[in-house]
Amino acid sequence: MSIKLSKCVGLLLCVPGLMGWSGGATAATPAQIMNAYAAQAGSPPSAERGEKLFMSKNKGGPFESCTDCHTASPTRTGRDQVAEKPMPALAPAANARRLTDALRVETAFRLNCKDVLSRECSAQEKADVMSWLIGLKP
Repeated sequence: MSIKLSKCVGLLLCVPGLMGWSGGATAATPAQIMNAYAAQAGSPPSAERGEKLFMSKNKGGPFESCTDCHTASPTRTGRDQVAEKPMPALAPAANARRLTDALRVETAFRLNCKDVLSRECSAQEKADVMSWLIGLKP
């Protein structure tokens, strides 16, 4: 899938089929969502950078790392530290429903990046993390 950056105004407009979104499901493949972030960033994603960001330890937010909830192996069940409940595996190979709703993915990045990094993630960081997660095997 090729998306021109100049035509990409926000994630929902970058993912094919989502321009007509009217509040219903925003279903897409994880690769489509990743490619939309890469188009926004203007450069290809890097799974290596994505893994490094996901595993990094940070100070400032309520959580130190993505691994606090998603574990160091996102192919396994995690634990929501706020609700104290099990959380389905994050990697699409372990959970086919994960990362298939553009709106939910964007909301999760917005909230989780603030909780871990004390800031929003860039489109490049989102594409990188998605690239790493998509490449994981159960």
